[in-house]
Amino acid sequence: MSWQAYVDSNLVGSGKVTKAAIFGLDGSLWATSPDFKVGGAEVQKLVAAFDDVSDIAANGLHLEGTKFVFLRKGTDTSIYARSGATGVACAKTKLAVIVGYYNETIQGGDCNTVVEGLADYLINANY
Repeated sequence: MSWQAYVDSNLVGSGKVTKAAIFGLDGSLWATSPDFKVGGAEVQKLVAAFDDVSDIAANGLHLEGTKFVFLRKGTDTSIYARSGATGVACAKTKLAVIVGYYNETIQGGDCNTVVEGLADYLINANY
């Protein structure tokens, strides 16, 4: 399966993620929803936050120019943030970071489950 298929089918296709992206740990874009414009410094800060959340805890997580308030770091492989009624679930694998965005019609926990499920699958496949 291609990286784009994971975004289209496993994440957005679940109905529990509004838009999504998968990045390499170096910040390179592997796949994204057409309407999800995240990259550059925003991704670098997100990747760094998996090792040290102090920056996003103090200043928020910025994606698509929107400031998301850091909620918690669930494990060493997950970060959650929210902006009003929308939010993001982010999960790190051995080689990638998955970002799932949800809007006000989706429960955050549902998005978290889908993103973490794909991350678990990729970790088990040595990605």
